[in-house]
Amino acid sequence: MKNTQITIQETSNDSIIKFVSNQILINGGSYEFNNIDEAKNSSLAQELFYLPFVKKVFITANFIAIQRFDIVKWSDVQQEVAQQIEAFINDGNTVVNESSATSKKEAIEIYAEVTPNPAVMKFGSNKALTQTDVEYKNIEEASKSSPLAQAIFTFPFVKEVFISDNYISVTKYDMVAWEDVYPELRSFIREYLADGKTIIKELPTPETSPEAVIEIPKVALEGISAQIVDILDEYIKPAVASDGGNIAFRSYDEERKIVSVVLQGACSGCPSSTATLKSGIENLLKEMLPNQINEVIAING
Repeated sequence: MKNTQITIQETSNDSIIKFVSNQILINGGSYEFNNIDEAKNSSLAQELFYLPFVKKVFITANFIAIQRFDIVKWSDVQQEVAQQIEAFINDGNTVVNESSATSKKEAIEIYAEVTPNPAVMKFGSNKALTQTDVEYKNIEEASKSSPLAQAIFTFPFVKEVFISDNYISVTKYDMVAWEDVYPELRSFIREYLADGKTIIKELPTPETSPEAVIEIPKVALEGISAQIVDILDEYIKPAVASDGGNIAFRSYDEERKIVSVVLQGACSGCPSSTATLKSGIENLLKEMLPNQINEVIAING
């Protein structure tokens, strides 16, 4: 029996609630079900569709999002739904029968892109990989959490691995040039995903991999902190993701008006990241939040 705990997370759409799990629910990617007939490979989704207010079910590696009809408010039913999902999983039931869902070998496309960081190559995919960004500094960290990252570390030139929504950023040692090794790595990743192998088996914890997952404070963000996160999500993250990186909010010092962020993937250790941080991100926050921001710093360089 799993010790799964489900927490409730609101979304920007008041008809949709996310039920977030502390355990990995499926191998990778995501599944969307619009009705009970479509949910033949998910007994959990079928069970949820028996609730008369459930309109759509979306299952990812670590959360289940449910869209409701307007016949009820989420505040009236969300606790019962969370308990139902938690009980289903802890009884040992399978969330999605992925063997039947992926019985045919997937057509996976992997493309390689250079990034502003010459040590990092971005490998984009047409398959969703994870809803929670994870970063691994070595094979030991990866072995506790991600079989895919662990497999990538078997290439001797690989220094770090960052897995995001639909791409993998790989940092290499200086011993090789990317043009000599990226085709082999791209083919390896494509075959690994096409075979339906596990991407992430469980989310890293601070104990097993201190820098892998950047945790935003558990309390609900309010005021300037909430505004900073909204600005980062809307204006900054899409741009850095296109370059194979990620920026995560860590904290806001209200007294000193200093924003602390974490740079991941291609952004971490990038020669141009400091300039981007100062001339781009810091200036944008100062412009959109006048008199509230003195400085933006990256706590990991």
